[in-house]
Amino acid sequence: MKTTESPAPVPAESGAPVTKADLPLGPPPKEKKEGTVLNAFSHGILVIWAVMVVMPLLWAVMTSFKDDRSIFSSPWSLPDTLHFDNWSRAWTEANMSDYFLNTVLVVGGSLIGTLVLGSMAAYVLARFDFPGNRFIYYLFIGGMSFPIMLALVPLFYVVNNMGLLNTIHGLILVYIAYSLPFTVFFLTAFFRTLPTSVAEAAFVDGASHSRTFFQIMLPMAKPGLVSVGIFNFLGQWNQYMLPTVLNTDPDKRVLTQGLVQLAVSQGYKGDWSGLFAGLVMAMLPVLAAYIIFQRQVVQGLTAGALK
Repeated sequence: MKTTESPAPVPAESGAPVTKADLPLGPPPKEKKEGTVLNAFSHGILVIWAVMVVMPLLWAVMTSFKDDRSIFSSPWSLPDTLHFDNWSRAWTEANMSDYFLNTVLVVGGSLIGTLVLGSMAAYVLARFDFPGNRFIYYLFIGGMSFPIMLALVPLFYVVNNMGLLNTIHGLILVYIAYSLPFTVFFLTAFFRTLPTSVAEAAFVDGASHSRTFFQIMLPMAKPGLVSVGIFNFLGQWNQYMLPTVLNTDPDKRVLTQGLVQLAVSQGYKGDWSGLFAGLVMAMLPVLAAYIIFQRQVVQGLTAGALK
């Protein structure tokens, strides 16, 4: 009976070296064209997305150094001379310095309070089993899905009855309450990835719960703290709705309120160069914070998956 099988290779004689000609030839390797096309497509999409994000920022920075005539006559060209007086005019005459200081005080205080309270609550929910643990955890998750617009009117009356309306510390407390649900949700998952053997060794050595948390577990959670801190910083720095409702005092406006006021006033005056200078002033801290801590943000987001 005939078969289609290829004959077996003749074995080499005893003691004779085996050469490449004696080995059976396999099928030629196939080129991985699909993976190459997919990589080229994904890299092309990323390049297009980067251009769409970076170009408006660069254009705003470039426009902030032009005069008003050049903004309209040649909007896409580089400035002939750098007009630094746009920045000084926006900083002094448009009260951007006061808005910037108020924003630093509010965001700095709320960020510290959010990280301290959020990390403590997340550590307890992640490490200790007690009645109501999951219920409290799901309450924080439910706070993430609750739209803040529905709470503006009752929040206004609550803050007003407490005597915290139009105050810096009142806005700090509201920012902390607004940012706690996401902070607890993020850090609870992060604390669960940390090894329990280190905390158990600290308890054996006689360390208290508070000392174990602040001196051992909290430093180990630094990547997660940096990541959630950057996210909260971005959200609190760009917050506009809450300060508009709860902070109507012109002397205590934050940067987002100041930018709206600047857009209205400079638009009537025709001072577009000063408006772009104030806009870039508001963007620079956010860009600087992300550029400095981008590596820590990536480490914090991938730490749970790596462990």
